[in-house]
Amino acid sequence: MSENTRRGFLHGALPIATAASFMIVKPELVRGAGHEKLRAGLVGTGSRGSQAVVDMMTGTQNVELVAMADLFEDKLEASLRGFAEKPGYETWKDRIKVGPEQRFVGFDAFKKLVASDIDIVMLATPPGYRPEHFEAAVNANKHVFCEKPFGTDGMGLQRFMAAARLSEQKKLTVVSGAQRRFARDYQETVAKIQNGAIGDVRALYAHWIGSPVFPIKTPQDRKSTWGETTWQHRQWYSYIWLCGDQIVEQHLHNIDACNWVMNAHPVSVVASGGASWRPNEPEFYGNIYDHITAEFVYPNGARMLAHCRQYPQGSYQNVSEFVVGSKGSSNAHDLGSGTGQDVRSKFKDPLENPYVREHMALVASIRGDGPYVNHAMRVAESTLTCIMGREAAYSGMEITWDMMLNSKQDLQPRVNDYDAPLSIPPRPIPGEYKFV
Repeated sequence: MSENTRRGFLHGALPIATAASFMIVKPELVRGAGHEKLRAGLVGTGSRGSQAVVDMMTGTQNVELVAMADLFEDKLEASLRGFAEKPGYETWKDRIKVGPEQRFVGFDAFKKLVASDIDIVMLATPPGYRPEHFEAAVNANKHVFCEKPFGTDGMGLQRFMAAARLSEQKKLTVVSGAQRRFARDYQETVAKIQNGAIGDVRALYAHWIGSPVFPIKTPQDRKSTWGETTWQHRQWYSYIWLCGDQIVEQHLHNIDACNWVMNAHPVSVVASGGASWRPNEPEFYGNIYDHITAEFVYPNGARMLAHCRQYPQGSYQNVSEFVVGSKGSSNAHDLGSGTGQDVRSKFKDPLENPYVREHMALVASIRGDGPYVNHAMRVAESTLTCIMGREAAYSGMEITWDMMLNSKQDLQPRVNDYDAPLSIPPRPIPGEYKFV
């Protein structure tokens, strides 16, 4: 293939075969991959990671799952067995090729997976581990599907951002689990807003008003053989160091959509929050808040009001965004041609499901038959925005972007023993809690 022909191919100037029939002939035709079929490995085999595999298999024909890693063997094996119960399994079961020697378990399992013969690393562990895992994948020249959020503390995000810059230098593909960025209605609406459809954006509203999340449903479900380290990892959503609190772990979706609309991150925030109903029983309920409200300020003076809460079932719920401009308003997806639905069951065509489309974009970017995608820095900035809001609520202070970029906060205990004791810091109290 001549250089001119190759350049035209990579930029979409030439016809290309369908995903089902296309065969990679030369490694140099793809951005860093050399296999006839791309080989993926999953780190974190819980429900989110397992579903990411299903979504990838649903939307693509040229990817095989060849490796899996998890802290717990029972989680890994349950994930593998569970694929058979997923819709469409018969059409992609031959691409699940995870032999016993490619099932890695333990605190160093991710290192073994990253070092194996794969092209794509899928990161879906609790987010406290995301910076370390992403850094390892980038250093190993792997493309990455990176579930949101990208960390839980200031120093972790600084580490992630350094790796994000390196991934851009290496032209690695990085797709995030912020699936709104791959929903057609959001994509088209955001583009129109940025082109002036509602005038200058003056205010934004972000809401994730939902119900509590408990990976382990009741205290009675804790097994007597589980030490504190094992327990916290299995009940990860209750602990700040692992989940980052709701504003980071869940509300990122809405806050990222607002940052995307603004094509910027906020410069400061003031916030408040606390625990209205969540009992002060850290052994089960952990140390997170159950509500936070934050007002962010963007460089142009526009404000974003972000409200998240997790109240018991039966309470009012609302997961949405709203953008107010000088000439109109939008809910961030009403100016597009998509379905307007972000629920898997509502997509009659699975290839319109943003959870599937993100993997289609990932593979197309790697193979060179679609636009290059690297959302590492953008979603890292949104994650740091969320942490900034949390720290403002915890401390009672105004927190600025520069303060976050210089934060010395490191929440990770660096345990490597299932039975190690692991203390639970008290739930933050404004005025007592210190931002670092």
